[in-house]
Amino acid sequence: MTNSIAILDFGSQYTQLIARRVREAHVYCELFPWDAPEAQVMALRPKGFILSGSPFSVYDLGAPTLPRYALDSGLPVLGLCYGMQLLAHALGGMVAPSQSREYGPAIVEITESSPLWMHLAPIPNLQSSLDVWMSHGDRVESLPPGFIALAKSDNSPFAAMGDERRKLYGLQFHPEVKHTSRGGEILRAFVVDVCGCAPTWTPASFVEQSVSAVRAQVGQAHVVCGLSGGVDSAVAATLVHRAIGNQLTCIFVDTGMLRKGEGEQVVETFQRAIGMKLVAVNAIEDFLTALEGVADPEEKRKIIGVKFIRIFEREARALGADHNFLVQGTLYPDVIESRGPERQAAAKIKTHHNVGGLPPDMQFKLIEPLRYLFKDEVRAVGSALGLPDEIVWRQPFPGPGLAVRVLGEVTWDRLQTLREADAIVREELRAAGLEREIAQSFAVLLPVKSVGVMGDGRTYQSVVAVRAVTTDDFMTADWARIPPDVLARISNRIVNQVSGVNRVVYDITSKPPGTIEWE
Repeated sequence: MTNSIAILDFGSQYTQLIARRVREAHVYCELFPWDAPEAQVMALRPKGFILSGSPFSVYDLGAPTLPRYALDSGLPVLGLCYGMQLLAHALGGMVAPSQSREYGPAIVEITESSPLWMHLAPIPNLQSSLDVWMSHGDRVESLPPGFIALAKSDNSPFAAMGDERRKLYGLQFHPEVKHTSRGGEILRAFVVDVCGCAPTWTPASFVEQSVSAVRAQVGQAHVVCGLSGGVDSAVAATLVHRAIGNQLTCIFVDTGMLRKGEGEQVVETFQRAIGMKLVAVNAIEDFLTALEGVADPEEKRKIIGVKFIRIFEREARALGADHNFLVQGTLYPDVIESRGPERQAAAKIKTHHNVGGLPPDMQFKLIEPLRYLFKDEVRAVGSALGLPDEIVWRQPFPGPGLAVRVLGEVTWDRLQTLREADAIVREELRAAGLEREIAQSFAVLLPVKSVGVMGDGRTYQSVVAVRAVTTDDFMTADWARIPPDVLARISNRIVNQVSGVNRVVYDITSKPPGTIEWE
């Protein structure tokens, strides 16, 4: 793909945000570990490079280094924070620890005209300032030959630098985070105006390219897809169906762990409305039997994952040996986070992940049409494919379903209790117009009981926790400030309409330190 940008990842917590902002400028990009083979990176045929930040100092033993091919290519380069320091260090400048570190909001004063500022407001006397986000302990003390200062801050004499002849630039601040005003416009100026990328990366163009790619990959073979009804599998299945029609058969396994009404909606939408070949399997008893007596969350996840795969395998074999392709709704964050040592892998938070979750003995060739998309892009593609809003805007849902929101042992009665409570949470948030403002919301059934009073009698019944968060990327999240009257309606309805529940609590834990899910 010639109309693209390569982002070299040096370990910054913000690297995925760089990719998201570039995509928002309708330019395709991919993330690569800083030490990825040159051939792998250059196979993208990029028109420019962006160097991410990093927790390292350029002088640290074992610190990531700047790949020489990025400079030798003659392509434009934009270094962000550590990426700027790497550029300066590699080209003859000097980097040193700052006397006063900058972490958080800062003000940068633009001191010189540059193509990087071309989408900002007119700068008649070069005294415009930007609110930015800083996160660094080192700073550039002297510029490499050929560079000039483009901006400064109180703590950074070279808050931005540029060599206009070679199209090499550095920013000490992070334009990718929302705390930097106009950061998206700065990145757009680099990728579109400096690198010359055409802003043609749109949902419609993605659908067109993907349909052609799937047809070329599959030919006349038959394809199977495990359809859960979640956004990712729904969009992946619809995209492949657009490409090959009845060569695709979807298998929907009802585990009994779905939210209220979801099983019926999957069949109605994909079989009747879209016309897909769909095999619906009622496996509720199989899953409940396998989970009997199991309370440990990791054990529940593993049991459900293995059971699902084996039932899916059984149904796929029944379709015939010519079904040798498997559609997966893998997304780009799944790919990035599954690189392991390449990103000095973070601690494993949970299992049952899309990437690497298939057993080695499964005899399928994978089709992953969403492999390089972020969640918001998947939704946009779903809309472009004509999927209804109730599918496109469905909130993220864990692979094991409600089993990880029923804390403790999973039984049919406990699932039904949670299903009804969860439906009330979603109904009230939708009625209040908050459904799209809140990234994820759900109920959790706790493995404890509490004393209550109903009428003239004492009760000893279950507790339901309500969880709702706001987030841009799900890597961090804050608890949603739901209006008290909405919370009151949710609590009142659950206690009065859900049998066996006499107390509702609201989770006000952010991520970190908590996770979004409870298990």
